[in-house]
Amino acid sequence: MQSTVHFIDDNEAIRDFIREVLAENGYCAETYASALDFLAAVDQGVSGCVVTDVRMPGMSGIDLLARLSEAGLRLPVIVVTGHADVQLAVQAMKLGAVDLLEKPFHTDDLFAAIRSTLPWSGASVNGRRHQELPGADRLTCRETEVFRLVVSGLTNKSIAREMGISDRTVEAHRAKVMRKTGAKNLADLHRLWRM
Repeated sequence: MQSTVHFIDDNEAIRDFIREVLAENGYCAETYASALDFLAAVDQGVSGCVVTDVRMPGMSGIDLLARLSEAGLRLPVIVVTGHADVQLAVQAMKLGAVDLLEKPFHTDDLFAAIRSTLPWSGASVNGRRHQELPGADRLTCRETEVFRLVVSGLTNKSIAREMGISDRTVEAHRAKVMRKTGAKNLADLHRLWRM
């Protein structure tokens, strides 16, 4: 199953490039132009990891780390900056950052950092390799999110409201999840999610 990488940078060209590179490597990528945009878009059920620039208008990446901690959002955060120094690194780590990358960074370094923050990222779910879950590696970002919300107990109507899509679209995603994973019923979905 794909893990979501939430990438925050005020540079649109960088966001577009990273989204494309992450998608090519099996990750769901959500990008945001600012830390405030990210906070406005996520809720307590958000999963994955965050990769954030430090210097951005409105709220810095360091301020975002503090806000995530205050809000009780336990997401691994990778900080990227073009102006790294020891003081910044220490401050980021004290606030809970798991890694710091200096710009310009190589995409291999980014993937290594993501893999270290998400041991299940792109490779396993709850400790089990995703290839062992029939069809799970073929789920799209949206299908994976519907899968997660279904097993959390939400109705189609609630899922539609949560994701900002129609009930009919939720039904279509749910049907694809069932087909791709080979699940026959809700109990099968729960069993697959816990594996």
